Amino acid sequence: MNPTNISTEPGAHTLNEILSQPECWSACLRKLASSAEFQAAVGRARPGGEWIFVGCGTSYYLALAAASAFNHVGLAARAVPGSEVLLYPALSLPPGREYIPVIISRSGRTSEAVRAARLLEKERNLRTIAITCADGQALEAESSLTLKLLDADEQSTVMTRSFTSMLLGLQYLAAKIAGDQQLCDAIMKLPEEASPLLEDNPQQLRLFVESRSFEDCIFLAQGRLFGIASECMLKVTESSCTYAQVFHSLEFRHGPKSIVGPDTLITFLMSESSYDAELELLEEMKNLGAGTLVVANRLEARAEKAADFAIELGLSVHEYARPAAYTIWGQLYGVYNGLKKGLNPDSPKNLTRVVELE
Repeated sequence: MNPTNISTEPGAHTLNEILSQPECWSACLRKLASSAEFQAAVGRARPGGEWIFVGCGTSYYLALAAASAFNHVGLAARAVPGSEVLLYPALSLPPGREYIPVIISRSGRTSEAVRAARLLEKERNLRTIAITCADGQALEAESSLTLKLLDADEQSTVMTRSFTSMLLGLQYLAAKIAGDQQLCDAIMKLPEEASPLLEDNPQQLRLFVESRSFEDCIFLAQGRLFGIASECMLKVTESSCTYAQVFHSLEFRHGPKSIVGPDTLITFLMSESSYDAELELLEEMKNLGAGTLVVANRLEARAEKAADFAIELGLSVHEYARPAAYTIWGQLYGVYNGLKKGLNPDSPKNLTRVVELE
């Protein structure tokens, strides 16, 4: 998954990693589903146990999306930042309950993730599951069980395909535990269905980015797509040093819409479940003068009219299997906007690939 002939132009690695996602998803899901570690993780499920997903930065937004996937299939789940586990363990995981912790780290070396695993294992006597894209790192040593998606590892600083691949792996774990074969099949089918989306849409999005300039970027979503919107916000911040925010869609009316104007781009990640309510908000924000970018599985005439740029996914798989396909466009917007500003999204300012503390 890391071709040696990638251009050395700014952003080349990140773009390659974004555009390689469907292929990467297929490889990761195939290997994960057949692994002994995956079967052991399925066996960790216990009646009444609460799944706790722990991560930092992108991995925390992945935790939000994973918790939503588990809750959807009837498995109680919650996302907690690694720092909260370390600084406020009694608030994050109150005593007297049964927890199944999952620690997320692309590198397996993120200090707060490693320390959280150690605290949960040693001090709380909880058996942790790690999920990572690296082999033989500190997190694996601190955890009782490790799920590895080695094909999803990246050369660039920001997480792109590692985020979506680990998300799909955790979605598949939830579906398998719940015995939802239809959802399992849909997740396995997503890579094939999503691949054609990366033929023409990326270049069209790049032309849109190059034709318009915005000072503020807002990402809006509800339900299972809120974690995805949060990650898109972070990608734009990291890759293009652009001020970006995220809100639950309908919460945007309650104060934040005061910033709306022609210098504001609002990206709507619209789901079928809340489509009508989000469509009304889209039209309202367009009338207030905002720039609008819409990602939806199906676009009706009203949405197309209110969108300055729109991407219709057109996927046949159930909407609960689609979140990874929504993530791509925030990733690409961040890269294209960074390139437009003369930055190198492969190596963003002030960031390192791994946050390791003394």
